[in-house]
Amino acid sequence: MRTYEYHHIISFEETNLVGNVYYANHILWQGRCREMFIREYAPDILTELSQDLALITLRVSCEYLAELFAFDQILIRMRLGTIKQNRIPMLFEYWRITQDREELVARGEQEIACMRRQGEKLIPTAIPSSLWTALQPYQIS
Repeated sequence: MRTYEYHHIISFEETNLVGNVYYANHILWQGRCREMFIREYAPDILTELSQDLALITLRVSCEYLAELFAFDQILIRMRLGTIKQNRIPMLFEYWRITQDREELVARGEQEIACMRRQGEKLIPTAIPSSLWTALQPYQIS
């Protein structure tokens, strides 16, 4: 199964006083992974976002399996769940990368909805075709 991969090196600013990664950063990395995917595979969506398109986060979660520390290298793998109407579910795996192995350290999920702004309201809308096309190779079979 194909996954989109986002590489990240943890900095001191992402750790807490104890020295491990502050848990909320995992959620930030999910958003960054999603944004880098759009930037790479559906950049026209950026223009639509500056107009009336809104990608609204409906649900987000993360299951922590191991601690991470400053300068750990991680690889976040994103794949697509089953799309339902205007909702896009994304599944994430966080892997610590060392010279000799990969270790699964967390799993996450995020679901977004495609909406259009109409005045003060948000109206559900179909997934833009360029985003739909970009997502298809990453969908779970």
